[in-house]
Amino acid sequence: MSSSSNSKFLDRLANGATVRFRTTFHNTIYDVFRARGWRETESDTDWDVCWADTGWIREYFDTMHLEAHQRINHFRNHYELTRKDAMVKNLKRTQRQLQREERHDEAKKYDFFPTTYVLPSDYGLFVEEFKLHAGAIWIMKPIGKAQGKGIFLFNKLSQITDWKKDHRWKADNPQAETYVVSKYIENPLLVGGKKFDLRIYVLVTSYMPLQIYLYRSGFGRFSGSRYNTNAKNLGDNYVHLTNAAVQKTAPGYDAGQGCKWPLRNLKLYLIGKFGIAATDRLFKEIEELVIYSLLSVQKVMIHDKHCFELYGYDILIDDALKPWLVEVNASPSLTADTPQDYELKFGLLDDVYTLVDVEAKLGGAVEECVGGFDLIWNNGPVKQEKQSCYTTKLGCFDDRVRQLKKLHKTHAKRLAAQQQGH
Repeated sequence: MSSSSNSKFLDRLANGATVRFRTTFHNTIYDVFRARGWRETESDTDWDVCWADTGWIREYFDTMHLEAHQRINHFRNHYELTRKDAMVKNLKRTQRQLQREERHDEAKKYDFFPTTYVLPSDYGLFVEEFKLHAGAIWIMKPIGKAQGKGIFLFNKLSQITDWKKDHRWKADNPQAETYVVSKYIENPLLVGGKKFDLRIYVLVTSYMPLQIYLYRSGFGRFSGSRYNTNAKNLGDNYVHLTNAAVQKTAPGYDAGQGCKWPLRNLKLYLIGKFGIAATDRLFKEIEELVIYSLLSVQKVMIHDKHCFELYGYDILIDDALKPWLVEVNASPSLTADTPQDYELKFGLLDDVYTLVDVEAKLGGAVEECVGGFDLIWNNGPVKQEKQSCYTTKLGCFDDRVRQLKKLHKTHAKRLAAQQQGH
């Protein structure tokens, strides 16, 4: 970042000006901006950092010219990974390409998503597959909705016949709402008889080259009802969906307790039940799942030096300790349910902007650890310092404040040495 416009921005900061931010969100991200001493602006164009929703990106981004220093929280075509049908398309395409190139070991790495079809276009293929698995449960999800809306389970084709009519759902109808249908993971790992999935946070600072940071903290999201696959309970979303937005509406939901469990606590529970080696292998496979999913979209993403992306990965673990990618969110919730949830999200977002480094405090260096973030891919795999018996830091203790103090002290010494050299 050596352009004249960026130099003018840094000169402005050196003369006492503050970073100007724009966002329509008045939740944790707003608190982080204010805590950093940044100043809010209502301007659509005259800002230094912008935290926008995906609708704003779709409507305005292509019409804008950004100065060198400006940073925004989405890539133009983020949907290649975060829209359910596009994600499946890219994962399947990458897997097929590797198979054609006879790179079978790499192709096998892409077995982390269930059998999935895009409807209505793949309805015929789906029916053929459905008939091969008599009695199996399938799950339907609309591609354009979130927070569990429009999702339902079924195990008979007759259960979607009336639904198809209501939605004018035919393969040749371009107005038909697009859904994905996936083979339901019927054997999830349970804790206390209840189903859960993981919310993992991933930051991509660049696609060319691909740079991936994985946040150590996250949480498990639990259902409030005991899990079962009884046919009469397939319509009970409180049993089958772990989305916090769904569970908050469940009878008897305790807002004080919430429905989340810190990732570190969950990892310790798994170690106690399955041992260190099995748990470490699971968390390493989750890390690899993140890397391979992002590699599947690297070549189709529109890289832009102004952009970064904070993804919210939803990952299910089955009872054989195999991780499954459920979906990737472009706008993971920044609203906190509990004080513990707020602390996690505040630290996460604060670390994002330390890494994005709009104020150039890190001197342009690609750091391997910033707060709770660890660099796991930098145009290739990053060899991490082994933590005792762990091969990945995901879910390990996260003393992010201490790490940040150490990081800034190191850079202060480096800067002083450079100035003395001149």
